[in-house]
Amino acid sequence: MNENVTAPLRARAEIDLAALQANVRSLRAHAPSAAFMAVVKADAYGHGMIPVARAAKAAGAEWLGTATPEEALELRAAGLTGRIMCWLWVPGGPWRAGIEADLDMSVSGMWALREVTAAARESGRTARIQLKADTGLGRNGCLPADWPELVREALAAQAEGLVTVTGLWSHFACADEPGHPSIAAQLDRFREMTGYAEQQGVTPEVRHIANSPGTLTLPGTHFDLVRPGIAMYGISPSPELGTPADFGLRPVMSLKASLALVKHAPGGLGVSYGHHYVTPGPTTLALVPVGYADGIPRHASGTGPVLIGGKRRTVAGRVAMDQFVVDLGGDEPAAGDEAVLFGPGDTGEPTAEDWAVAAGTIAYEIVTRIGSRVPRVYTGGDHGAGREGAGT
Repeated sequence: MNENVTAPLRARAEIDLAALQANVRSLRAHAPSAAFMAVVKADAYGHGMIPVARAAKAAGAEWLGTATPEEALELRAAGLTGRIMCWLWVPGGPWRAGIEADLDMSVSGMWALREVTAAARESGRTARIQLKADTGLGRNGCLPADWPELVREALAAQAEGLVTVTGLWSHFACADEPGHPSIAAQLDRFREMTGYAEQQGVTPEVRHIANSPGTLTLPGTHFDLVRPGIAMYGISPSPELGTPADFGLRPVMSLKASLALVKHAPGGLGVSYGHHYVTPGPTTLALVPVGYADGIPRHASGTGPVLIGGKRRTVAGRVAMDQFVVDLGGDEPAAGDEAVLFGPGDTGEPTAEDWAVAAGTIAYEIVTRIGSRVPRVYTGGDHGAGREGAGT
C-alpha cells in the first residue's frame, strides 16, 4: 500500500498487482507460442484500467484490449504505447481519433468499413483494422453470408492505402462449458472464414479467438494471439473448469470495509428495509458501510458472506444503497474493525465466486460492478501507482 495512505477508509478495493503479473505469466505459459492481449475493458474488470494495463505490459503483455474506443484512447492519453485494440463501435464513433492514436480497430460490417475509410481519407493516414467474424456467438461480427463482401471491400480499401487489415478474429459463445458442441463448430467456422480471407489476399498479423477458457483449456484455439480477460484477474472463467488455484491463478481484488457501528440489539428487532430479517434473540449487530451504490449486489440480501473478527457471517436482511447489517451473534468487535467481503480466501474470507453464488450471478459481475466511490489501493507489482480512484 502506498505509504501516503494513512487515513482509515470507509471501504477499499485492494488490488494486488504482483498477483496480476503472476497471472499474466501463468497464462502466457498456457499459450507460449501466441502473443498475449491483456483485456482491460470495463476499467480492467473493476480493478483500475491504467495501473492494470501498465502492470500487465510490464509482465509481458504485447497487446492491450478494450471494448470501446474511448477506453483505448484513454490508455493512449495515459502514455500507454504499443498495440491497443478496441472492438465495440457505433456509427459516428471517433474513427479519426483512433487512426491518429494508432489503434487497431475492429470492423464487423460494411457501415463500419465505410466510416473508417472516410476517416482515413480525412486524416491522410492508413487505418489499422481487424475484421471480426461471427462464427456462432450471434453478437457482434460479420455473418458468413456477408463475409465475402466485407473481405472484398476491405481489400479494395487496402489497395487504396486507406486501411491495413492487421487481424482476423472472433469470439466463443460457450468455451466455458467443456465439451459444448458449439466450440468445435465455431472453431471450424473460424478456420473456414479466415481461410477464405487469406485466399482472397488478406495477410493478417494475428488471427485470434481464444478468450480465458480457450487460453486455459483449448490449445487448438490459440492461433497467433490469446485474449484472457477474467482469468488475468485471478478468477476462474468457469468453476466447472477448475478453481483459480487449479490454473495457477490468484485473485487480484480484495474488498474490505471498516465497521461503522456495533450495537447490542434485543430479540425481535426487524433489520433493514422490509424487516426480512428479525433478530431471533438478544444479539449484536454490525453495520458495514457499503451497499448497492458501491456495487454490493442487492440480490445477495440475506445470503452475502463477509468475514468479521475471523468468522464468516451473512448479510442480515436487505442490502441497502450505502450499507448492510450483519448479525454477530453476541460477538463484539469494535467500530472501525475490518470486514472482508471477498479476497483470495487465504484466511477464510469469502471469494468473489462465493458472492456470485449468493447473488445468482457470475464472479465477473461481482468485481466489475464495484463502484467508483470505493477507492482502489494498489499493492505489489511493477506499476508506479499508489491510491487511485476506480476510473484512473
